[in-house]
Amino acid sequence: MSGISPAEVKPVGFIGLGLMGSAIAANLLRQRQLIVWNRTRSACAGLEASGAIVADSAQAVFERARIVFVMLSDESAIDAVLKFDGSVRLRDRTVVLMSTVTPAYSAELSQRIREAGGAYVEAPVSGSRQPAIDGTLISMISGDAASLDQVEPLIHATSSTVVRCGPVPAALTMKLAVNTFLITLVTGLAESFHFAEENGVDAETLRLVLDSGPMASAVSRSKGAKITHEDWAPHAAIPDVLKNSRLVRGQARRTGNASPLIDVCTELYAESEALGHAGHDMAAVISALRNRTETSRGLTKAD
Repeated sequence: MSGISPAEVKPVGFIGLGLMGSAIAANLLRQRQLIVWNRTRSACAGLEASGAIVADSAQAVFERARIVFVMLSDESAIDAVLKFDGSVRLRDRTVVLMSTVTPAYSAELSQRIREAGGAYVEAPVSGSRQPAIDGTLISMISGDAASLDQVEPLIHATSSTVVRCGPVPAALTMKLAVNTFLITLVTGLAESFHFAEENGVDAETLRLVLDSGPMASAVSRSKGAKITHEDWAPHAAIPDVLKNSRLVRGQARRTGNASPLIDVCTELYAESEALGHAGHDMAAVISALRNRTETSRGLTKAD
Protein backbone atom coordinates (compact mmCIF):
# COMPACT_ATOMS: atom_id res chain seq x y z
CA MET A 1 0.00 0.00 0.00
CA SER A 2 1.64 3.23 -1.14
CA GLY A 3 1.54 6.43 0.92
CA ILE A 4 0.33 9.84 -0.16
CA SER A 5 1.86 13.21 0.46
CA PRO A 6 0.18 15.76 2.76
CA ALA A 7 -0.43 18.05 -0.21
CA GLU A 8 -2.57 15.39 -1.84
CA VAL A 9 -4.75 14.64 1.17
CA LYS A 10 -5.21 18.05 2.83
CA PRO A 11 -7.93 18.96 2.73
CA VAL A 12 -10.09 15.97 1.90
CA GLY A 13 -13.65 16.69 0.83
CA PHE A 14 -16.82 15.07 2.14
CA ILE A 15 -20.29 15.63 0.70
CA GLY A 16 -23.40 14.16 2.38
CA LEU A 17 -23.64 14.25 6.17
CA GLY A 18 -26.50 11.97 7.07
CA LEU A 19 -26.40 9.47 9.95
CA MET A 20 -23.63 7.45 8.34
CA GLY A 21 -21.84 10.22 6.49
CA SER A 22 -21.41 12.43 9.53
CA ALA A 23 -19.89 9.59 11.55
CA ILE A 24 -17.53 8.57 8.75
CA ALA A 25 -16.49 12.17 8.18
CA ALA A 26 -15.74 12.58 11.88
CA ASN A 27 -13.23 9.73 11.70
CA LEU A 28 -11.62 11.20 8.59
CA LEU A 29 -11.33 14.54 10.39
CA ARG A 30 -9.26 12.90 13.12
CA GLN A 31 -6.70 12.02 10.44
CA ARG A 32 -6.85 14.84 7.89
CA GLN A 33 -8.04 18.37 7.37
CA LEU A 34 -11.60 18.12 6.04
CA ILE A 35 -13.83 20.38 3.97
CA VAL A 36 -17.50 19.40 4.03
CA TRP A 37 -20.80 20.32 2.44
CA ASN A 38 -24.36 19.22 3.09
CA ARG A 39 -27.57 20.52 1.58
CA THR A 40 -28.87 21.19 5.10
CA ARG A 41 -26.09 23.28 6.63
CA SER A 42 -27.06 22.49 10.22
CA ALA A 43 -25.76 18.94 9.69
CA CYS A 44 -22.26 20.42 9.41
CA ALA A 45 -22.31 22.02 12.87
CA GLY A 46 -20.74 19.18 14.83
CA LEU A 47 -17.91 18.71 12.35
CA GLU A 48 -17.34 22.45 12.14
CA ALA A 49 -17.00 22.59 15.92
CA SER A 50 -14.36 19.86 15.65
CA GLY A 51 -12.35 21.81 13.10
CA ALA A 52 -13.79 20.97 9.69
CA ILE A 53 -14.13 23.67 7.05
CA VAL A 54 -17.72 24.13 5.88
CA ALA A 55 -18.04 24.97 2.19
CA ASP A 56 -20.79 27.13 0.75
CA SER A 57 -21.39 24.70 -2.11
CA ALA A 58 -20.44 21.31 -3.46
CA GLN A 59 -18.49 23.10 -6.18
CA ALA A 60 -16.38 24.77 -3.49
CA VAL A 61 -15.46 21.37 -2.05
CA PHE A 62 -14.12 20.24 -5.42
CA GLU A 63 -12.17 23.48 -5.79
CA ARG A 64 -10.37 22.93 -2.46
CA ALA A 65 -9.99 19.14 -2.29
CA ARG A 66 -8.41 16.71 -4.70
CA ILE A 67 -10.09 13.69 -3.08
CA VAL A 68 -13.82 14.01 -2.42
CA PHE A 69 -15.94 11.43 -0.60
CA VAL A 70 -19.60 11.41 -1.63
CA MET A 71 -22.29 9.74 0.49
CA LEU A 72 -25.67 10.85 -0.78
CA SER A 73 -29.04 9.14 -0.62
CA ASP A 74 -29.58 8.15 -4.24
CA GLU A 75 -28.55 8.52 -7.85
CA SER A 76 -30.53 11.69 -8.51
CA ALA A 77 -28.86 13.40 -5.54
CA ILE A 78 -25.43 12.38 -6.84
CA ASP A 79 -26.22 13.71 -10.32
CA ALA A 80 -27.48 16.97 -8.81
CA VAL A 81 -24.16 17.47 -6.99
CA LEU A 82 -21.75 16.40 -9.73
CA LYS A 83 -23.78 18.14 -12.47
CA PHE A 84 -21.45 17.23 -15.38
CA ASP A 85 -22.07 20.63 -16.95
CA GLY A 86 -18.57 21.94 -16.31
CA SER A 87 -19.51 23.83 -13.14
CA VAL A 88 -18.01 21.17 -10.85
CA ARG A 89 -14.27 20.69 -11.18
CA LEU A 90 -13.71 16.97 -11.76
CA ARG A 91 -10.43 17.12 -13.67
CA ASP A 92 -7.56 15.82 -11.53
CA ARG A 93 -10.04 14.98 -8.77
CA THR A 94 -10.80 11.57 -7.29
CA VAL A 95 -14.45 10.93 -6.45
CA VAL A 96 -14.92 8.27 -3.76
CA LEU A 97 -18.53 7.09 -3.87
CA MET A 98 -19.75 5.59 -0.60
CA SER A 99 -23.44 5.63 -1.55
CA THR A 100 -25.27 2.40 -2.32
CA VAL A 101 -26.54 2.62 -5.90
CA THR A 102 -27.08 0.23 -8.79
CA PRO A 103 -23.94 -1.31 -10.29
CA ALA A 104 -25.03 -0.08 -13.73
CA TYR A 105 -25.25 3.51 -12.51
CA SER A 106 -21.85 3.25 -10.85
CA ALA A 107 -20.23 1.95 -14.04
CA GLU A 108 -21.75 4.83 -16.00
CA LEU A 109 -20.67 7.33 -13.34
CA SER A 110 -17.12 6.01 -13.48
CA GLN A 111 -17.05 6.51 -17.23
CA ARG A 112 -18.40 10.07 -17.03
CA ILE A 113 -15.91 11.08 -14.33
CA ARG A 114 -12.99 9.64 -16.29
CA GLU A 115 -14.17 11.45 -19.42
CA ALA A 116 -14.13 14.67 -17.37
CA GLY A 117 -10.50 14.02 -16.45
CA GLY A 118 -11.06 12.63 -12.97
CA ALA A 119 -10.69 9.29 -11.21
CA TYR A 120 -13.35 7.19 -9.52
CA VAL A 121 -13.40 4.78 -6.60
CA GLU A 122 -16.36 2.79 -5.32
CA ALA A 123 -16.27 2.47 -1.54
CA PRO A 124 -19.59 1.22 -0.14
CA VAL A 125 -19.54 0.04 3.46
CA SER A 126 -21.04 -2.74 5.51
CA GLY A 127 -22.08 -1.70 8.99
CA SER A 128 -24.54 0.59 10.69
CA ARG A 129 -24.32 3.81 12.68
CA GLN A 130 -22.36 2.45 15.66
CA PRO A 131 -19.56 0.85 13.61
CA ALA A 132 -19.41 4.09 11.62
CA ILE A 133 -18.87 6.00 14.86
CA ASP A 134 -16.32 3.46 16.10
CA GLY A 135 -14.42 3.37 12.80
CA THR A 136 -15.01 -0.37 12.46
CA LEU A 137 -16.91 -0.50 9.18
CA ILE A 138 -16.12 -3.03 6.46
CA SER A 139 -15.25 -1.14 3.28
CA MET A 140 -15.46 -2.70 -0.17
CA ILE A 141 -13.49 -0.79 -2.80
CA SER A 142 -13.16 -0.90 -6.57
CA GLY A 143 -11.27 1.21 -9.08
CA ASP A 144 -7.93 1.36 -10.84
CA ALA A 145 -4.89 0.40 -8.79
CA ALA A 146 -3.40 3.90 -8.67
CA SER A 147 -6.63 5.42 -7.36
CA LEU A 148 -7.06 2.67 -4.78
CA ASP A 149 -3.49 3.15 -3.56
CA GLN A 150 -4.22 6.85 -3.14
CA VAL A 151 -7.53 6.46 -1.31
CA GLU A 152 -7.13 3.29 0.75
CA PRO A 153 -5.06 4.90 3.56
CA LEU A 154 -7.91 7.36 4.12
CA ILE A 155 -10.53 4.63 4.16
CA HIS A 156 -8.57 2.79 6.85
CA ALA A 157 -9.37 5.73 9.14
CA THR A 158 -13.05 4.73 8.93
CA SER A 159 -12.90 0.95 8.73
CA SER A 160 -11.44 -2.07 10.47
CA THR A 161 -11.31 -4.00 7.19
CA VAL A 162 -10.85 -2.77 3.62
CA VAL A 163 -11.39 -5.31 0.82
CA ARG A 164 -10.40 -4.73 -2.80
CA CYS A 165 -13.14 -6.28 -4.90
CA GLY A 166 -11.88 -5.78 -8.46
CA PRO A 167 -12.88 -3.37 -11.22
CA VAL A 168 -15.95 -1.10 -11.02
CA PRO A 169 -18.75 -2.04 -10.29
CA ALA A 170 -17.53 -5.05 -8.31
CA ALA A 171 -17.62 -3.31 -4.92
CA LEU A 172 -21.23 -2.23 -5.29
CA THR A 173 -22.23 -5.65 -6.56
CA MET A 174 -20.52 -7.12 -3.50
CA LYS A 175 -22.40 -4.66 -1.28
CA LEU A 176 -25.72 -5.86 -2.70
CA ALA A 177 -24.74 -9.47 -2.01
CA VAL A 178 -23.86 -8.55 1.58
CA ASN A 179 -27.14 -6.67 1.95
CA THR A 180 -29.05 -9.71 0.72
CA PHE A 181 -27.69 -11.69 3.65
CA LEU A 182 -28.21 -8.91 6.19
CA ILE A 183 -31.80 -8.15 5.18
CA THR A 184 -32.92 -11.77 5.05
CA LEU A 185 -31.09 -12.51 8.32
CA VAL A 186 -32.82 -9.76 10.28
CA THR A 187 -36.19 -10.52 8.71
CA GLY A 188 -35.82 -14.19 9.61
CA LEU A 189 -34.88 -13.21 13.16
CA ALA A 190 -38.00 -11.05 13.41
CA GLU A 191 -40.12 -13.94 12.18
CA SER A 192 -38.55 -16.20 14.81
CA PHE A 193 -39.55 -13.77 17.58
CA HIS A 194 -43.01 -13.35 16.07
CA PHE A 195 -43.48 -17.13 15.96
CA ALA A 196 -42.37 -17.30 19.60
CA GLU A 197 -44.76 -14.60 20.81
CA GLU A 198 -47.67 -16.22 18.99
CA ASN A 199 -46.91 -19.64 20.45
CA GLY A 200 -46.31 -18.81 24.09
CA VAL A 201 -42.50 -18.74 24.05
CA ASP A 202 -40.87 -16.09 26.25
CA ALA A 203 -38.93 -13.60 24.13
CA GLU A 204 -36.10 -13.14 26.63
CA THR A 205 -35.63 -16.89 26.87
CA LEU A 206 -35.55 -17.19 23.09
CA ARG A 207 -32.96 -14.42 22.96
CA LEU A 208 -30.82 -16.23 25.55
CA VAL A 209 -30.90 -19.42 23.48
CA LEU A 210 -30.09 -17.65 20.22
CA ASP A 211 -27.32 -15.55 21.78
CA SER A 212 -25.71 -18.65 23.30
CA GLY A 213 -25.72 -20.83 20.21
CA PRO A 214 -23.72 -21.22 17.00
CA MET A 215 -26.04 -18.92 15.03
CA ALA A 216 -25.28 -15.92 17.23
CA SER A 217 -23.67 -12.85 15.69
CA ALA A 218 -23.26 -9.18 16.50
CA VAL A 219 -26.24 -8.49 14.24
CA SER A 220 -28.50 -11.14 15.76
CA ARG A 221 -27.63 -10.06 19.30
CA SER A 222 -28.25 -6.39 18.54
CA LYS A 223 -31.50 -6.89 16.66
CA GLY A 224 -32.75 -9.55 19.07
CA ALA A 225 -32.34 -7.09 21.93
CA LYS A 226 -34.16 -4.41 19.96
CA ILE A 227 -37.11 -6.70 19.24
CA THR A 228 -37.30 -7.93 22.83
CA HIS A 229 -37.27 -4.43 24.29
CA GLU A 230 -39.25 -2.74 21.49
CA ASP A 231 -36.28 -0.41 21.05
CA TRP A 232 -36.72 1.03 17.58
CA ALA A 233 -34.03 3.75 17.72
CA PRO A 234 -32.55 3.43 14.24
CA HIS A 235 -29.16 1.94 13.51
CA ALA A 236 -30.37 1.02 10.02
CA ALA A 237 -33.72 2.68 9.38
CA ILE A 238 -36.64 1.01 7.61
CA PRO A 239 -36.59 3.33 4.53
CA ASP A 240 -32.86 2.73 4.00
CA VAL A 241 -33.33 -1.03 4.24
CA LEU A 242 -36.28 -0.85 1.86
CA LYS A 243 -34.17 1.11 -0.62
CA ASN A 244 -31.38 -1.48 -0.41
CA SER A 245 -33.83 -4.35 -0.71
CA ARG A 246 -35.25 -2.80 -3.86
CA LEU A 247 -31.74 -2.37 -5.26
CA VAL A 248 -31.02 -6.07 -4.70
CA ARG A 249 -34.35 -7.07 -6.23
CA GLY A 250 -33.78 -4.80 -9.22
CA GLN A 251 -30.32 -6.22 -9.86
CA ALA A 252 -31.73 -9.75 -9.58
CA ARG A 253 -34.34 -8.86 -12.20
CA ARG A 254 -31.63 -7.52 -14.51
CA THR A 255 -29.52 -10.66 -14.26
CA GLY A 256 -32.46 -13.06 -14.11
CA ASN A 257 -31.48 -14.77 -10.86
CA ALA A 258 -34.11 -16.08 -8.47
CA SER A 259 -34.63 -13.91 -5.39
CA PRO A 260 -37.63 -15.29 -3.45
CA LEU A 261 -36.39 -14.23 -0.01
CA ILE A 262 -35.51 -10.66 -0.96
CA ASP A 263 -38.83 -10.37 -2.80
CA VAL A 264 -40.76 -11.12 0.39
CA CYS A 265 -38.46 -8.90 2.46
CA THR A 266 -39.10 -5.99 0.11
CA GLU A 267 -42.83 -6.38 0.66
CA LEU A 268 -42.43 -6.57 4.44
CA TYR A 269 -40.24 -3.46 4.73
CA ALA A 270 -42.65 -1.53 2.50
CA GLU A 271 -45.51 -2.64 4.77
CA SER A 272 -43.53 -1.63 7.87
CA GLU A 273 -42.97 1.83 6.44
CA ALA A 274 -46.67 2.15 5.60
CA LEU A 275 -47.54 1.15 9.17
CA GLY A 276 -45.70 4.21 10.49
CA HIS A 277 -42.23 2.80 11.15
CA ALA A 278 -40.28 4.99 8.73
CA GLY A 279 -38.22 6.45 11.57
CA HIS A 280 -37.54 3.10 13.19
CA ASP A 281 -34.79 0.50 13.04
CA MET A 282 -35.08 -2.38 10.59
CA ALA A 283 -35.89 -4.71 13.51
CA ALA A 284 -39.32 -3.08 13.51
CA VAL A 285 -40.09 -5.21 10.46
CA ILE A 286 -41.74 -7.47 13.04
CA SER A 287 -44.63 -4.99 12.88
CA ALA A 288 -45.42 -6.11 9.33
CA LEU A 289 -45.49 -9.75 10.45
CA ARG A 290 -47.79 -8.91 13.34
CA ASN A 291 -50.05 -6.97 11.00
CA ARG A 292 -50.22 -9.88 8.55
CA THR A 293 -51.15 -12.23 11.38
CA GLU A 294 -53.90 -9.93 12.62
CA THR A 295 -55.22 -9.41 9.11
CA SER A 296 -55.22 -13.14 8.43
CA ARG A 297 -57.13 -13.83 11.64
CA GLY A 298 -59.65 -11.15 10.77
CA LEU A 299 -60.24 -12.70 7.38
CA THR A 300 -60.57 -16.15 8.94
CA LYS A 301 -63.19 -14.88 11.40
CA ALA A 302 -65.06 -13.19 8.58
CA ASP A 303 -65.15 -16.45 6.65
